[in-house]
Amino acid sequence: MNVLSKVLVAIIPVVMIAGCSTQDTKMSDTESSDENHVSMGSSSSAPAHHESDSAVTSAVSSDSGFSGSALDNPSSLLSKRVIYFDFDKSDIDSASRDIISAHAAYLTDNPGASVVLEGHADERGTREYNIGLGERRYKAVARLMALQGTSSRQVEGVSYGEERPVAMGSDDSSWRLNRRVEIVYQGR
Repeated sequence: MNVLSKVLVAIIPVVMIAGCSTQDTKMSDTESSDENHVSMGSSSSAPAHHESDSAVTSAVSSDSGFSGSALDNPSSLLSKRVIYFDFDKSDIDSASRDIISAHAAYLTDNPGASVVLEGHADERGTREYNIGLGERRYKAVARLMALQGTSSRQVEGVSYGEERPVAMGSDDSSWRLNRRVEIVYQGR
């Protein structure tokens, strides 16, 4: 059993119990958040035209000399797996849309591949608020992927709120890095 599976097995009962007592709250500057795992349910989506993985790989290979999986090519949009957000927002900017579109195309062309979208928030806000914000963020990414033909079976989501910061400071530059969704390919 891989580490992610073990973590999910341990978290799901806690989330189920905590989910029964969750309340809507306003932002506070002092509280922290717990982990919350939510699988993306079925959603209807309109198929979109995408290049195949081999087309993406060969197109990138000819430009950069890289040969291998498109996911590992440092000059490919697929190597970018973090989507950043503005304070208290879950809107996706145009540069991030391109990254998400590349991942959606890859998933559509590789039905055996799957991802976990990890939603994060900075340290400001209550624990419940930050869990909800992380969830809104990963769901925004999942919706965009679904609109581009990605199967709901390939996408799961989890909100960590502020529990897994990448930057430990309490300043704008740290907060900016912590407001994110990470696209994590399972089995890689």
